[in-house]
This record gives sequence, structure tokens and C-alpha cells, in this order.
Amino acid sequence: MATPADTGVIVVAAGRGVRAGEGGERKQYRPVAGVRLLLRCLRPFASHPRIGPIVVVLPPEDASHPPAWLAPLLSDRLTVVAGGAERQHSVANGLARLHESARIVLVHDAARPFVDAGMIDRVIAVAEHGAAAVPAIPLADTVKETDTAGLVVRTVPRERLVAVQTPQAFPRAMLETAHQRARNDPAAIATDDAALCERIGAPVRVVAGSVRNIKVTTPEDFLVAEAFAVEGT
Repeated sequence: MATPADTGVIVVAAGRGVRAGEGGERKQYRPVAGVRLLLRCLRPFASHPRIGPIVVVLPPEDASHPPAWLAPLLSDRLTVVAGGAERQHSVANGLARLHESARIVLVHDAARPFVDAGMIDRVIAVAEHGAAAVPAIPLADTVKETDTAGLVVRTVPRERLVAVQTPQAFPRAMLETAHQRARNDPAAIATDDAALCERIGAPVRVVAGSVRNIKVTTPEDFLVAEAFAVEGT
């Protein structure tokens, strides 16, 4: 029996990427081992049997005039929408654009190009049972809290701390409710969608992430990404 394509994806690619350098080209459009970062990000979702509609959130000027290498790929399944002032506004725009057939929604950062099918499976499995899912890895470094002068206040126990990644998965109704509540509270700006769900009391569960699921932010990150990409070919 065929697996239903009942999961939609919102890929957040609306940032300016200024920390990545390289002469003004947006970070999400730069090539990694010959393949643009955004395209590397899209491939594992486009090839997954559970994934149906995909919405890519771009800077407004690019959403109205998509890059020449992206425009031919757009279809009823793969669409673009303009981003907002903050990340959560961009996700809300993507959610409004996502086809109603998606009862589960994955939200993913375009700066993470090395998601694998196993991670997609893990987050979907949790969302199917009514909770939000976030991939994460345990912290390996000692964590210290400092004051505004840079003096250490305390060493934070790390045994229960994790570094959260994307894709994060949600029952659609949960995510829509979380964003609706956030719209009604202009001060409720969050750095990820799981935090919005936490605020409404929704359950959020951690699943296994991957050390390869890096977020490409700086020029040094591109060097690591190149190595991962070459290793995977």
C-alpha cells in the first residue's frame, strides 16, 4: 500500500545571510560542492514518500522574481512565498500558503542542507501521535552563564541540555494555534516554532538529531559543509 503524502514542509530561506560573506550573494543560494545550498536542503524532502507540498519562504524581492535556477522547479507541489520581518512571521506566511492536504507540517531552515530520511521519519512519527518533535543533540561543551560584563555567574549543568535542530514537526492544528496566539501578542517573538508551541502548553518531544545536520552560517561553516558534501558523494 502506498504511503500517503500527508506531510507538508515549510523551508525558511528568507534571511539575508550577511555573516556568510562572499560578495553579497545570499547564503542560501551559494553552492556547496557545486550544488546550491537551498537545493541541497530541498532534495531529501522532495524525495521522501511522506512529503507532499513544499513551500519555500524567500526574501520578498526574490519571491516575486525567483532566481533563474529556481524558477523552473516551481510547480503545484513546490511553491514560494515572501518572508516577513522576523523568522516566525516568515513561517506564518509559509503556513498560510501550504496546501490544506498537509495535516502534519515540518519547518526547516534552508541553512541546514544535510537532513536525512531517518530524521524526517523520526519527527513525523512523533507528530502523528499529537506532539511537536524537535531533533536535538546533547551538549558536548561546558556551559557557563555570564553577566553583562562578561564575568561568569555560574556553570550550568548540561546533563539535561540539548542543542535543537530542524526539521521540527507539528500537527498542523497545533502549529496554526501557536502562530495565531503569537499574532495576538506582538511581544511573543520566538527563535523557533517549538517555543511557540511550548507557550500554549503543547507537548514538545526531543528526537535524535545528527552532528552532520549543521547550520551553515559563517564562512568556516561552508568549509565544513564542503567536506560533508564531498564525503557523501
